[in-house]
Amino acid sequence: MAGPHPGLLMFIGARYVEQRVSDAVLAAGYDDLTPAMGRAAARLSDDGIRVTELAEQARITKQSASVLVDQLERAGYVERVPDPSDARARLVVIAPRGRAVQQVARRTERAIEREWAAHLGPERMAALQDALLALREITDPFA
Repeated sequence: MAGPHPGLLMFIGARYVEQRVSDAVLAAGYDDLTPAMGRAAARLSDDGIRVTELAEQARITKQSASVLVDQLERAGYVERVPDPSDARARLVVIAPRGRAVQQVARRTERAIEREWAAHLGPERMAALQDALLALREITDPFA
């Protein structure tokens, strides 16, 4: 196959999205989010997540995940709450400030998707989406 490996091409696209989102978040006044904090926060679900699960999904140590969550919590982006399924455990959930920055990120992501669809056309964009979803079945253990 000629050209760069598909994995590299996906990485380039993902890096582009990450940079655009980071730029939009910074422009919106959220200047205290590091790229590592943003990557960790992107893994948060509405139901919350335990630090151990976050570490596993992000492929970092539990200690590194704890440091990132501490930073996010101090900045007001997340909160730790009791886990209703285990009184000894805590869940990391998105705080109101985190929801606000998340809205900035989602708007930017939607804008990028529109730009890519305009560039590729509707059929190629749909094919790209279908192909990436199919690859997720074999590449994302957390899907």
